[in-house]
Amino acid sequence: MPIAPHGDLGIHYETWGDSPDPCVVLIMGLGGQLIDWPPLFVHTIAIAGHQVITFDNRDAGLSTHLANKVNLSELKAAVARGEEPAVPYRLNDMAADVVAVMDAVGADNAHLIGMSMGGAVAQVVAIERPDRVASLVSIMASTGTAGVGKPSAAGERVLVRAPPDDRAGAIEAGVEAARLLASPGTFDEGRARWQAAWRFERAFDPSGTGRQLAALWAAPDRTAGLRRLRIPALVIHGDADQLVDVSGGRATHAAIPGSRYVEITGLNHELPDRHLPAITRAVVRHLKGL
Repeated sequence: MPIAPHGDLGIHYETWGDSPDPCVVLIMGLGGQLIDWPPLFVHTIAIAGHQVITFDNRDAGLSTHLANKVNLSELKAAVARGEEPAVPYRLNDMAADVVAVMDAVGADNAHLIGMSMGGAVAQVVAIERPDRVASLVSIMASTGTAGVGKPSAAGERVLVRAPPDDRAGAIEAGVEAARLLASPGTFDEGRARWQAAWRFERAFDPSGTGRQLAALWAAPDRTAGLRRLRIPALVIHGDADQLVDVSGGRATHAAIPGSRYVEITGLNHELPDRHLPAITRAVVRHLKGL
């Protein structure tokens, strides 16, 4: 099992294809695992001539899980008061995990593709280590600016609801979250149940997801840093997104000079079969156009 060392942490990763630099690094969102990337998406990018790296963020999947517990209610109140909250780690640390994975595979630089929280992490890597980033694709992410990219009431429930500890309850919670975040006409209960079971069997750590969420909530506004970027960038968002409102994608596009923007009608916070071809085409065109 390939592990990228980063201090006391080990970041589990997998590689697809064997093309030379720059490779493509996929960064998954909150609580997600590398298995959540649709195989068709990964394989299409690899077939287009790129080595693709998928990995589990810290506190997810087969990477290192920490032990700290976070009171999300207190954290959210502190952020609302404008205070500097104490959190186990920050997005900057997760961004450094990405660089550690690149070091482990011998990649001097990479095209970064991040989804949701992974998009925010990719943005931080691009801002802090532009020398390591060939291009940026930000999918369903925001800038950290107050007032944009906020979840709907349904999306808020998905974020803060702690799933039961037992297998059956955790799977039911996963199915319900998939239902709430499904694009119109895309929800498949059987498939959602199978995916929730796979995630549970591979790694189940609600506290880890809470620590990731704490890092996301504690992150400062990235707009000024995004405005300084001088790399090719693509921003993708759905106009039906319940977890990160489409205003977050629009703000990201507005902040990054020269970025391209693709807004997909009817897309919620997922990568469903119905919309995956449009997302994949946009990404492959972006990579080919560099």
